[in-house]
Order: sequence, then structure tokens, then C-alpha cells
Amino acid sequence: MEYKSRPEAFSVSQVNEYIKMLLEGNPTLKNLWVVGEISGAKLYASGHLYFSVKDADSVLSAVMFRSSIVNMDFRPQDGMKVLVHGRLSAYPPRGQYQLIVDRIIPDGAGSMALAFEQLKQKLSAEGLFDSTRKKPMPPHPKRIGVVTSPSGAAIHDIIRVAGGRDPSVEIILYPSLVQGDRAVASLVSGVRYFNQMKNHPKLGVDLIILGRGGGSAEDLWVFNHETLAREIAASDLPIVSAVGHEVDFSISDFVADLRAATPSAAAELIIPDSADAGRYIDNLCARLTKSVEENLRRRRATLELLSGVGVLTSPDVMYIRRMDAIRALRDRMDKSIRHLCAQDRQRLTHLTACLEALSPLAVLSRGYTITESGQGSVVMSAATLSEGDAVTIRFADGIAAATVESVSLFESENHYE
Repeated sequence: MEYKSRPEAFSVSQVNEYIKMLLEGNPTLKNLWVVGEISGAKLYASGHLYFSVKDADSVLSAVMFRSSIVNMDFRPQDGMKVLVHGRLSAYPPRGQYQLIVDRIIPDGAGSMALAFEQLKQKLSAEGLFDSTRKKPMPPHPKRIGVVTSPSGAAIHDIIRVAGGRDPSVEIILYPSLVQGDRAVASLVSGVRYFNQMKNHPKLGVDLIILGRGGGSAEDLWVFNHETLAREIAASDLPIVSAVGHEVDFSISDFVADLRAATPSAAAELIIPDSADAGRYIDNLCARLTKSVEENLRRRRATLELLSGVGVLTSPDVMYIRRMDAIRALRDRMDKSIRHLCAQDRQRLTHLTACLEALSPLAVLSRGYTITESGQGSVVMSAATLSEGDAVTIRFADGIAAATVESVSLFESENHYE
């Protein structure tokens, strides 16, 4: 076939760019939800996730960039049934169209359970569930902050239970979304608000109740979001998680300081029953009264016992008895002194007799004399005297002066004339 003139033609790049413009300009394809099963998921070193979403008849290529992946609560895996949100676009160099994904939500019980366990293990490994970081509940809260829907049953149940247990407790509501795309951000804002107002004289609360009433697993899924879990963990105020019913467990339950099965159960757990307090006070009063009465009884018995003691009934008798005892002691003391004096007197007499027996004067009285030299010293030997020496002779009754006419010495000390 021959052409007389070359027809006007588009380049391949122009066609692909035109297709891209058509796809990205379509309002429906700009905000697209797709349900399917993940296939061929691969996370590259760049941080981008490439995968396909398929059903029984078709496959759709998809990519999720790193900026969106950082906000995910789980790791997509092959075979997981999901809901993906994004916009349809084309990649001109290859002439392929693909879904640019910004959000992935598990769809179906299996996928949701897997995502739940993945996030649970991740946060547990970081220590967000540790009991050591749990803050204690105030024993008597006066003001409680509640982050929930203003139209749901949760806030009405909390107010009803609080009014029945302690009408003085004040409930402050932060109206929040509890399901849907904007619910996580709304719940996070509520937690942050009460923490920012914690020192306010009128709006500061003692703790926060975060939750909602029952619903499907999809309705409660926002309480499994990682962003909300980390906000709960960072709270300075104690937080009670009260999501759904007894059988419902959420990530918020694990990271919160206290988990309540329902919103009404949360109010019962943290608000003491004033009737119980009244009964407790009555019991204390009864115990105190019994203790006082028992103490008075013991003291009365002691007083009655003491009232029969002689020192209290007849103090003069006790005085007389004490005086008699003092006189007896005094007599014993006088007798002892006289006995000691007699003993000392006898000893003195004996010592005096011994002293007199040993006295030189007693020897002189028996006819002996003491001869002293002119210098007054006692002459112990005749050999010390010479003819003509003046001596003094001492008798028992006097002294006599004499002069030595001659000195004769004995031949032996034992010789006596």
C-alpha cells in the first residue's frame, strides 16, 4: 500500500504522556479504592514497595513510595487481602499504567489478624506494653477527660455510671471521631489536648478514658493504629482504654495504662463508689468506738483495782509504816556504830600495850641505863670512849653527868662479868 503523503503521527512518548494525562485528569481515578489480594510484594533499598493487586481475573500493578510506607501499621505480604487507596497513573518510559498507593488497609479477618499481630509484636519489642511503664490510676479522681464520640453510647454510659458512683466527679468530653479515615487524627488530638491542659485549674483532668462502644472489627480498627498507640504511650496523664466489648482487644488496650472491657466498666474501675466509701467510714467509726470503749473499760478496771490499795485509801498508815521502818534502820545503824567503836577501842588498847612493851623507857625502869656522848649520840661500844670523856647517863627517873676515868674492854662479845 502506498501513501502519496506521510500522515501526521505521534511519537510513542507523546502517546504515553497523553494516556498519563488522561488517567491523572479523571476525578474517579484520582481517588480510587481497590480491593484485591497482594501479589509479588517487594521492598527495594530505596524504601519503595512494588507489588500487584489481583483478583480471580485481573492484575493491577501498584507502587507505594517510602513517604507513605513510614505511616503503615503492618508489613504487606503476598496473599493478604487488602483495600488499597491511591490514584491511577502511567509510567511513560514503559507504557504501563499503575496504581500509586498511599494507604493500605487489611480486608478480611485473616489479613486484619496478621496486621494486628505484626504491630503488636513490633510495639511489644520496643517495650510499649511493659508493666513497668504503666502509670497508676489516681485513687480518687475529681475530673476525668473522655475522648470519644459525643453521640455514641460510650459517653452516656460513662456519665451514667459516674453519677451513680460519685456525683461529685466531673466529666469533660473531647468530641472525637471514632471510625473512618480521620478518626486516628481526631483521637490523637484528644489525647494531646488533655495533656496540654493538665495544669489548667478548670480543664485539667486526673486521667483520660479513650474508647467507644461496640462495632465490627473494621469499625474498631482505628484503635489498632500505630500513631495512636505511640501517642497513648507518650501521655503524661494515665489513660484507660475502653474499646468495644469484653471480647474485643485492640492495640490501644495493650499500650494504655489500664484496659477496661467497656466504657461503663472503665468508669466502674476508676471511680470509687461513694456508697462503699460511706460504709467504709461507718465501719471505721464502729471500730474506733469499740476501741475507745475497750480502752475505757480497761482503765476503769485498773482504777477500781487501785482504789483498794492502802496507799490510796489510808496514806497515814503508809506514812507510819515508813517511819517505823526508818526508826528500825536508825537503831540498827546506832548499834552497828557502837559495836565498831568497841572493836576499835579494844584494838587500840592492844596496840598501846604492845607499844609500851617495846618502849626503851620500859627497859630503863628495870634498872638499865643509856649512856650518851658529849655530842648527844648513844654510846654503843666502850671502845668509842676514852679516859676523861664527858658522858651523860640516862636513868628511868633522870640523868647524871659523869667523866670516864678508865676504859676496859672485854676479850669477847659474849663475856659478861
